[in-house]
Amino acid sequence: MIRSAHATDLVAIAEIAIATGQLEDWSGRNPAYVEHLMRVGRVLVAEDAGRLTGFGAVQEIGTVRVLCDLFVDPAAHGTGIGRALLAELWRDAPRRMTFSSQHAHALPLYTSFGLDPWWPLLYLRGDAGALPFPAGWSTVGSTAEQVGALEHDWTGVDRTADHRAWAARPNGAAVIVLRDGAVAAAGTAAGPWEDFCLVHLAVAPEAGDVAAAAVIASLAGLAGPGPVTGVCLPGPHPAVRPLLAAGWRVQEFDLFMASEPGLLDPRRAVPSPGQA
Repeated sequence: MIRSAHATDLVAIAEIAIATGQLEDWSGRNPAYVEHLMRVGRVLVAEDAGRLTGFGAVQEIGTVRVLCDLFVDPAAHGTGIGRALLAELWRDAPRRMTFSSQHAHALPLYTSFGLDPWWPLLYLRGDAGALPFPAGWSTVGSTAEQVGALEHDWTGVDRTADHRAWAARPNGAAVIVLRDGAVAAAGTAAGPWEDFCLVHLAVAPEAGDVAAAAVIASLAGLAGPGPVTGVCLPGPHPAVRPLLAAGWRVQEFDLFMASEPGLLDPRRAVPSPGQA
């Protein structure tokens, strides 16, 4: 049976997430993450004889339905549970996207629902404190409400609830990025010391071709809890080369899969891998 998730399912969802290797702070193992998706999106579970065997979640970002999670208990792999969950999660959604893991079953499943792989999403980690600010750039602390309002003005999509949830995580902080004193980007960083990262960054459309400088300035201005900071960038993003040249390394990568390639701009987007 496929049904909506309830608060009483949080423990079982966490167990499935852990069994499938989802050990990050902001993942299905964290009830706060699942409860947030229940508020801003839709979370479904698969139940068999009273036992949960899988879960999945989607969130509407503008006109695009983003698959945030899809995990099945390893003991139930190959039984069609993932496909059944996905059929309901993506029902009546022509514009679809997700960041696919490299699991052997993931890409064939998503392509069967009309998605294609377009580019890699690189998980980069390095020493943000060693990055110099680009000339004329600076950062100031902000609030989730201010960052959400800026992103809404720039994109027409209200992500305030997401920024509020990200900022409420360990070491959470909203940041505004300035170029010559004018607002050029805004985002939120968060995570425990081993998982601290720039979660999501939006760049002002009038800022021009400055996506690389905006990312580097954001990272340079972060006061993380440890020596290493993370950021997820599309492979074609112009900040990838300078970060690699500065000693940052690719820890892993997912595949951006979508029903059409333009759902995210790979040269400007700095997405959350779970929520875009």
